[in-house]
Amino acid sequence: MTTDSTAVAARATVYGYPRQGPDRELKKAIEGYWKGRVSAEALHRTAADLRRSNWRELAEAGLHEVPTGDFSYYDHVLDTTVMVGAVPARHRAAVEADPLDGYFAMARGGQDVAPLEMTKWFDTNYHYLVPELGPDTVFAADASKQVGEVREALALGLAARPVLVGPVTYLLLAKPAPGVPADFDPLTLLDRLLPVYADVLADLRAAGAEWVQLDEPALVQDRTPAELNAAARAYRELGAPTDRPKLLVASYFDRLGPALPVLAKAPVDGLALDFTGPAAANLDDLAAVGGLPGKRLVAGVVDGRNIWINDLGTSLATLGTLLGLADRVDVAASCSLLHVPLDVTAERDIAPQIARWLAFARQKTSETVTLARGLTHGTATIAAELSANRADLASRAASPITHDAAVRARTAAVTEADTRRPQPYADRAPAQRAHLSLPPLPTTTIGSFPQTGELRTARADLKGGRIDTAAYEARIEAEIREVISFQEKTGLDVLVHGEPERNDMVQYFAEQLTGYLATRHGWVQSYGTRYVRPPILAGDISRPEAMTVRWTTYAQSLTDRPVKGMLTGPVTMLAWSFVRDDQPLAETARQVALALRDEVADLEASGASVIQVDEPALRETLPLRAAGRPAYLAWATEAFRLCTAGVRPETQIHTHMCYAEFGDIVGAMDDLDADVISLEAARSHMQVARELAAHGYPREAGPGVYDIHSPRVPGVAEAAALLREGLEAIPAERLWANPDCGLKTRDWPEVRASLENLVAAAHAVRGEVS
Repeated sequence: MTTDSTAVAARATVYGYPRQGPDRELKKAIEGYWKGRVSAEALHRTAADLRRSNWRELAEAGLHEVPTGDFSYYDHVLDTTVMVGAVPARHRAAVEADPLDGYFAMARGGQDVAPLEMTKWFDTNYHYLVPELGPDTVFAADASKQVGEVREALALGLAARPVLVGPVTYLLLAKPAPGVPADFDPLTLLDRLLPVYADVLADLRAAGAEWVQLDEPALVQDRTPAELNAAARAYRELGAPTDRPKLLVASYFDRLGPALPVLAKAPVDGLALDFTGPAAANLDDLAAVGGLPGKRLVAGVVDGRNIWINDLGTSLATLGTLLGLADRVDVAASCSLLHVPLDVTAERDIAPQIARWLAFARQKTSETVTLARGLTHGTATIAAELSANRADLASRAASPITHDAAVRARTAAVTEADTRRPQPYADRAPAQRAHLSLPPLPTTTIGSFPQTGELRTARADLKGGRIDTAAYEARIEAEIREVISFQEKTGLDVLVHGEPERNDMVQYFAEQLTGYLATRHGWVQSYGTRYVRPPILAGDISRPEAMTVRWTTYAQSLTDRPVKGMLTGPVTMLAWSFVRDDQPLAETARQVALALRDEVADLEASGASVIQVDEPALRETLPLRAAGRPAYLAWATEAFRLCTAGVRPETQIHTHMCYAEFGDIVGAMDDLDADVISLEAARSHMQVARELAAHGYPREAGPGVYDIHSPRVPGVAEAAALLREGLEAIPAERLWANPDCGLKTRDWPEVRASLENLVAAAHAVRGEVS
């Protein structure tokens, strides 16, 4: 590629960067503040140091423009709620008394005050706090955070671009506030919200911002004509003032489709578009609307969500085509780099040759800078980088890690019969009830119990060679004994072993399956201070030996009550990993399902009569556009059935899902053919129970009555009220009582109290229905 020497030089930028710091300094400071060990001033200093470090790192890497406003103490959507003054009434007093404590109370709950609902950010594993709006909502601008951060960056001598959640996406992500009719449409508040955004933009311009980015990812989903008209009106109004900053409207995660001509015609100064994966269709769509004459195009050609190196040659070809479609073309990652770990060079346990296939946030930033240089000055200036990139891509394609003949032969031999239980649910249910002899409204938990500091220390000591395997296993057995004893004394009906041996519900299995790579420092934010290390699914998958039988069997030996075998399902194993991109997801899911099928068989053979296969990511991975959903749901539900269909009729299969919008996948939940499903429902006030009833869901279900993402302990009356709401939708013979999710992140005192209250509530309501 050669370029015209008179062309405008391409700039490199990103939309956001990992917030936590190299050693998760932000997590430690925030949790220290919650425990009273870190002052507010010290927390603010830590945050400011991390922001400055990130900006300097990005500038030194060669970025021409750094993002501001993407940094958050908990969640950027919650930051937007504060920015527009949409604090729920129940939290206003706390926010007014202490803005920082009030902010965290909205995220985590306060004394007798419920937090905001939490759900997945589009089809990622990041969770955002859902805005609560109603016809009486009054907006008011408070851009102090956004203005303060852009001033910090400008003071360092950097070109800084504030990044905000756009007004249309903010309203489309919102829900009716408690007490507001369910059919209230938050988008009707757009005309009330736009002047507040105009005030924020004016404040940012006054602070020195030349450009402001407004993220509108909700426009890549299927949108009605009314919603598209709202987007056109929003940017017509925001683009009208002459004294505003330049506006860059960004989308990501998929093609814009019908929203592209709407934004292309809007009086804004640039668009930022995703050109990776399914969003590559934006290229043809952009050409079809005549490009962006007179405007800036920021081309997201580096995948911001996965960790494989970029194909630099292919990206340069895309960028070359785009040069004729806009006044200027700049280079970026496809979305915020919040969704990937920080630095692959920290991963000492990954073989150097394999590490060369990987790009984390720092490497993706470097790729973006390289592409901008090549686009501006021609490929000759990046010849060495292109040559090394081609060699690394070829190395991965030829690696034996990615091709296991035995795995592929087994996958190819799967038949329809392998994915169906011989007996329908109506025939299985009586056999299971007779076998298990459970009372009405049986109580259980989702799987994990608190991961204490002692457990983490034992795991680290084993890895570091400070204790041997026998000492480690003795510690795990002691924890299982404590968990089983507590559950028996509390009166739970179906028990779990507590998962003390597991570092993470995906990583634990990934470390025991061939084809996966584990990281030591690959932390990614899931929500708030909860960080996970997604494993890397690099090759063909198989199970060398049993993974969970040892601990489940030991737990069952301690009690006469049933103990659930606990597994993570194939879709979630993909969704919460960085999955290979060199074969269809359906093929990879089938490989994982067969490995799990072997584990299910071993659990059943060892005596497990209840086996739970969690699929919290089934909804999360749903394609953003309806056209892609039937094919996805077909292979996703088939993969689940493939790993569970081989059990006897009296063996009860459970599954679990949490923190997502379930209404549009209830049919797929039915297609899983699980006997019992447990679901998050506490923050959404049993909405999912009503959705199951509307669908005619015929199986047993446990809508959660204990919000485990808050430190609040729900009282007996509160849990009983939720159970009664559940009974309005699900008959007593099919309703379970359980928390929303696993208890790994909670402390023992609140878990003890909450589960005791849950069991008491179930007993009270059980007496009513009996």
